[in-house]
Amino acid sequence: MEVLLIGGSSDLMHALLNKLNKEGHRSYVLTGSRNARGSYKNAYEKYHFPYDCDCLKEIFDSVHPDVILFMGAYDSNFNWEDPRRESVRFLAGLQNVMSTFATMRKGRLIYLSSQEVYSNSYPGYISEDLATSAIGLRGMTYVQGEDICRNYNRTMGLDTVVLRMDHLYGIPYKERLQGERLRDNPCAQMCVEALRTGKIQASHNKKFSMLYQDDAVEFLYQIMRAEQTKQRVYHISTQQTITEMELARLVQKEMGKHVRIVNNTVGSEYQVVLSAKAFADEFDMKIFHSYEETVAAMAKHIRRHTNDYMHDTDPGKGVSGRIRQNLYRIIRACVPFLENMICFIPFFMLHNRAVDSAYFAKLDFYLLYVLLFAIIHGQQQAAFSAVLAVIGYCFRQSYTRSGLEILLDYNTYVWVAQLFILGLVVGYMKDRLAAIKDENRQELQYLTGQLDDIQDINTSNVRLKNVLEVQIVNQNDSFGKIYEITSSLDQYDPSEVLFYAAEILARLVGSKDVAIYSVANRSYARLFSATSKKARELGNSIEYTSYEEMYRDLKEHRVFINKNMDEKYPLMANAIYSEEEMQLILMIWGIPWERMTLSQANMLVVIGYLIQNAVVRANRYMEALENQRYIEGTQILETEAFGNLVEAYLRARNKNLTECTILQIDVQDNLQEEAATELTKLMRQSDYLGKLSDGNLYALISNTENSDADFVIRRFESAGYKSWVKEGTEL
Repeated sequence: MEVLLIGGSSDLMHALLNKLNKEGHRSYVLTGSRNARGSYKNAYEKYHFPYDCDCLKEIFDSVHPDVILFMGAYDSNFNWEDPRRESVRFLAGLQNVMSTFATMRKGRLIYLSSQEVYSNSYPGYISEDLATSAIGLRGMTYVQGEDICRNYNRTMGLDTVVLRMDHLYGIPYKERLQGERLRDNPCAQMCVEALRTGKIQASHNKKFSMLYQDDAVEFLYQIMRAEQTKQRVYHISTQQTITEMELARLVQKEMGKHVRIVNNTVGSEYQVVLSAKAFADEFDMKIFHSYEETVAAMAKHIRRHTNDYMHDTDPGKGVSGRIRQNLYRIIRACVPFLENMICFIPFFMLHNRAVDSAYFAKLDFYLLYVLLFAIIHGQQQAAFSAVLAVIGYCFRQSYTRSGLEILLDYNTYVWVAQLFILGLVVGYMKDRLAAIKDENRQELQYLTGQLDDIQDINTSNVRLKNVLEVQIVNQNDSFGKIYEITSSLDQYDPSEVLFYAAEILARLVGSKDVAIYSVANRSYARLFSATSKKARELGNSIEYTSYEEMYRDLKEHRVFINKNMDEKYPLMANAIYSEEEMQLILMIWGIPWERMTLSQANMLVVIGYLIQNAVVRANRYMEALENQRYIEGTQILETEAFGNLVEAYLRARNKNLTECTILQIDVQDNLQEEAATELTKLMRQSDYLGKLSDGNLYALISNTENSDADFVIRRFESAGYKSWVKEGTEL
């Protein structure tokens, strides 16, 4: 099955790709953006184009999908920060997809919607035939998308299915958190709220049902592989109602007792729960994940990756969120300067004490202070600390000298120059080392990303190689497939090889009408095996030299092709030679005109040689056992050899590959050898005499039905031997 997934990178998208890959289907992705991010692992091919592009038809023609899944309400390409703009983009993209799908007129399109199409409160479960009640622009957009799909189904007969999923949720992984839109995941929203604020706001009056992502994928897959659906709209829901307060208690249990639940119950009861009865009646609907299990897994993941969820990364967080984030950045930038000024105080005090000390007078604490911040924070903080050190130095000198004396003292400028030079040089080296480390880190990240991409590409290439390898091996006209099928002739007994050669030839050339004639002499050939009544229409015995056009090609070792569609000739024929003597003639009817080509003729030659090899091995085996198969000095087959031959003919007759008649001959045991000598003269080369376990003499008449055996019986009677037909069941 070829599946085209239309949507941005998300956890649901990756889960669908993984499911389709495990089931052996080929998945393609239309990402919806020219700058799409994400590896889309397990996708057979990715198309980075927007939904409203002009080349959508070429993409559909290239993929030729059996199923198209439009992610719709769960498409991460739409963040709904600006609902008006996103609504226009959404509907324009869907309209382009639907119009392209209409030109293809093949497969099924599935549109994913959500519970957001219902905004009112409903006392019971909401069925598919209940009118939508969306209020917000986002929900109304989803409703319009559903209407577009239904209109195309009603007016053009397209196979479209709308799936409304009830509060879909899953673990919000950090690397795709923006695409998941945390506010659409009530369970994850509570877990993150508890982590960030230590409290959860919940209401007793708000009731809903949630559908876990993995369960949703299983239900989606059932819709994909269904031959047909009874309805155009389905609700997918667990129908397990839960209140906000009950969900908050589950989250509190898993996040820790320090989390506090704030009861904000106000107003009347509000309930939106979709009914999944229609889906459950038509498909197998088994819920594998309970609320307790999924909440525990989600809380465990969020606690383990606390740093990833501590700060709001959702682009729809609002003005207050952006102000908090900017304030946080400003505070982080000011911390080193505050740290510098705080550390300046003890160094200022140490410098004042060292000036009057006999032991530490030569020790410059300001220089140590500047070098310390140059080493730790770099050039910027080294310059700032040097400025503070100069201010502190001048302030201390003002105790004993005037400001003019300080400015005129050249030692002051030498000391200041020394302080700035050492501080800036060391700070520059620190910054340079940090830059080198950052470059190395970025290069490592880049190379790691490249390695991940190479791994993804390699996985895709390996999968593509395996697919092409299977296609090549399984292709009907590939040499690997031909050899695989014809080599199966080796498993049959030598006496059965030609019977099943006709069956295998029919399978390889794609025709139900195939016959194999064995050449009796230079003019006549007798039918040995045939797969249908049509293949026997030339008769059990033919004078093949009278079919001049066919014989001319066969004599020249060429494949005969009935280009004039003459009814008295087969459509294709080929002769198998052994030591320049024609041994077998393969005849084929019932193949399309477009397949009567040189390629098919060459394939028939190859098949003929492979069948010939199997026949030659069988004949050599029979010749090697010639003395053991016949009673010495007679043409009567031994009991075992004749029994095997009869069984082979009866099995082939049961499969409609040949006709045969078995006659029991009334003759005394001591006269059987004499009778065999006379009867052999009255039989064809393809007929056999032999004994079975009851000791009686039998004749196996090939290519003859029981109703046509009268002439053989009369011929035996004319020689003085009475005979009658013996059924296979009697034997």
